Amino acid sequence: MNQLDTNHDASLADIDRLSGLAREVIARCLQKGASQAEVGMNLDRGLNVNVRMGEVETVEHTRDRGVSITVYFGHRKGSASTADLHTDSIATTVEHACAIARHTEEDAAAGLADAELMATEFPDLDLWHPWDVDAQRAIRLGIECEGAGRDADPRISNSDGANVSSGESVSVYANSHGFFGRERSTRHSLSCSMIAEDDKGMQRDHWYSSTCCAEDLESAEAVGRRAAQRTLARLDSRKLGTRQCAVLYTSEVARGLISHLVGAISGGALYRKASFLLDHQGKRILPDWFQIEEDPFMERGHGSGAYDAEGVAATRCGLVDDGVLSRYVLGSYSARKLGLKTTGNAGGVHNLLVAANAGSLDSMIQQMGEGLLLTEVMGQGVNTVTGDYSRGAAGFWVENGAIAYPVDEITVAGNLRQMFQDIQAVGTDVDTRSHILTGSIQIGRMMIAGA
Repeated sequence: MNQLDTNHDASLADIDRLSGLAREVIARCLQKGASQAEVGMNLDRGLNVNVRMGEVETVEHTRDRGVSITVYFGHRKGSASTADLHTDSIATTVEHACAIARHTEEDAAAGLADAELMATEFPDLDLWHPWDVDAQRAIRLGIECEGAGRDADPRISNSDGANVSSGESVSVYANSHGFFGRERSTRHSLSCSMIAEDDKGMQRDHWYSSTCCAEDLESAEAVGRRAAQRTLARLDSRKLGTRQCAVLYTSEVARGLISHLVGAISGGALYRKASFLLDHQGKRILPDWFQIEEDPFMERGHGSGAYDAEGVAATRCGLVDDGVLSRYVLGSYSARKLGLKTTGNAGGVHNLLVAANAGSLDSMIQQMGEGLLLTEVMGQGVNTVTGDYSRGAAGFWVENGAIAYPVDEITVAGNLRQMFQDIQAVGTDVDTRSHILTGSIQIGRMMIAGA
């Protein structure tokens, strides 16, 4: 079979073709003696443009395709993949997957998710919005974005450039239960990074906008000016002395805290006994007002989808209710290892909505009175086994309910178990650029290591 085209008008035809090919793959796997089989196929195309100092740096067109095949001979599993959609190549890939399965040891947890859990309803979640942007227009947008930032203030002395990106993906997942899932989605982004300088030194910061529909992107000028404003605000940064104080994570940084939570309650960490939240289902791990809901069905959501990576139907349900961990985040394999049932999260969580109990970021700063407003964290100092947390950081020192001055070259430290219990407030300033939808999060007290 020839490479399939993923042009805008051809996307549905491409999905039909992939579906037909997937049926052939499943049939071939069963003919080879597999007791179960699954296949994922995707076709992606994209445009990525980088500009810097008003000049084009790179223009990249991408066209990717892939086939991933998994077979089960009882509880023996074999997987193989290829980027070639020709029939002969796929047939060889099936042979390789079967050969691997025949030589692996049995694993009682291996196998497809249960047939009765497969999705049967596939609502339109409004995820397909191709952007008719060519390289020349993308270059103009990038130059406009960067120019708006560079022109914002004489102290903007340099630039790390601007990026314009647009991508489309069509995919099919099928298995021997008779499940066939078909998806198509788009993702577009615009970003800019500025460098500012004064007699105290240089600072760098950035801003970006990311959506599935180009009409929802912030304007190129707005992104550039926001990047400049954030960079200028960091000039004349100071170091803090070591202390304990309240820490207010801005929304774009706060979602990292929720990511750490998800990592600790995910099946892989749990059955390996590598989580500080092992055996915490049904226990209170956050304040009694704290709520997190998973909603796979948000229109235009970054994590929206009707089914997970195994075809299991997605459901809207609570993850944390009144501070209590309602459930873990499991696919079928990890669920079997734990003696539990899949939660429809093979491949990860869908959209997570963190409920607010406070107001805007400004009002949270005012209410905090004194402490650290955290706008950036760096490094990998998070231990999911123990919960120990230590990250390089930058932000602003707050006094008398207002920002006093920027700070950098500090470290924030604590333990996630205590940090989660000590969350004081969640704001309404939700960052919509991720599948984790949370406002700013204030923690009552953390250790700050500084000068």
